[in-house]
Amino acid sequence: MASTVTSRPGYGQLLRTRGAWTFLLPGFAARQPFAMLTISLVLLVQHTTGSYGAAGAVAAATGVSMALFAPFTGHLADRHGQRAVLLPGVLVHVLAALCLTTLALSDAPLWALFLAAVPTGASVPQIGPMVRARWGVKLKDSPLMSTAAAFESVTDELTFVVGPLLATALCTAVHPSAGLLTEAALTLVGGLLFAAQKSTQPATAGEGHARVEHASALRVPGVRVLIVTFLGIGSVFGGMQVSLAAFSESIGEPGMNGVLYGVFAAGNMLSGVVCGAVAWKIAPRRRLVVGYAALTLTASGLWAAHSVAVLVGLGLLVGMCIAPALITGYTLVEGLVPAGARTEAFTWLTGAVALGQAAAVTVAGQLEDRLWDGAGFLVPMGGTALALITLVALRSRLAAPHAGRTVARGVGHRVPVTVD
Repeated sequence: MASTVTSRPGYGQLLRTRGAWTFLLPGFAARQPFAMLTISLVLLVQHTTGSYGAAGAVAAATGVSMALFAPFTGHLADRHGQRAVLLPGVLVHVLAALCLTTLALSDAPLWALFLAAVPTGASVPQIGPMVRARWGVKLKDSPLMSTAAAFESVTDELTFVVGPLLATALCTAVHPSAGLLTEAALTLVGGLLFAAQKSTQPATAGEGHARVEHASALRVPGVRVLIVTFLGIGSVFGGMQVSLAAFSESIGEPGMNGVLYGVFAAGNMLSGVVCGAVAWKIAPRRRLVVGYAALTLTASGLWAAHSVAVLVGLGLLVGMCIAPALITGYTLVEGLVPAGARTEAFTWLTGAVALGQAAAVTVAGQLEDRLWDGAGFLVPMGGTALALITLVALRSRLAAPHAGRTVARGVGHRVPVTVD
């Protein structure tokens, strides 16, 4: 894949932007729920029920509710402001997570866990999309916009290195409930600190953008294609989380789960750093198709891995293929969606990952319980293959809607590139 590196503002200059750290640091802490919630629930419920199927189903309930409510949350944030959405959402999430933990430790029936899982997932703060929107306010039309987009994608990947490792270590070394309790604490502290930064939040509908704010991102055909694409990415996250936990348990080393998933997430993060540092000559639409094909190919070999060494190698390769797909998908959103609907568009993609992850942990958990150790790895293969077929068939919908329009690179900053 040909590429050229051009001179452009770097990460160091971006991080020296005045006031950026006021929302970056609390935003990083408040993002951890997305990375910690699923694995914390899987480990807690599996400990109390002895079933990966039950654990995956409860975790899936949080993922489904998150996916369904995330776009609604984004739409409300676009119209009424992030602070107005975050403050009640954070409190609801903490209370729901505490309730879910108490029920699990009390050996409550499975239906009770499902009931508590719904508000827990629905109230997960959508910090990533909100931070992206804040960069747009802070930088406006600065050349640093494209660097900010790459930086945010790398930050997302970093949470998937830190989050699962932290959750696994707490659940295995401290207490099975420690991961979920820490996730709730980070949500409370990070969410409230992030909401307190009122000066950097985007303008609302009442501040001169009413017509734009009412437009729905889901009306854009390309967004619907990207939703399917991100569903496939979610199937990789969910399938890997359950299957790696089951594999580690089967070899008598449950703590190895965090290491294996950490390698997968580290590959994800490192490739994101590289991808964000390169200015590609190939159009984002074509780059997404090629990169997604590589993701499908590497994910298809996971089910045949029967040793730690092989899983480390394959997990690293799979992780390295995910970040470019995520970054390219978010880049395409910037060119396809009007500015007033981008927070909603970002939350649709975040919700798609959560929904794909929810379905994956459910199916992978059932496969691990009913078939052989490692059968859950079939889920990433199937999920990415189906998404790739859809992406290839409907890739024309990812083109810019007008012939003379340029494709976006970054948060609101358009740079002319070739559209294939």
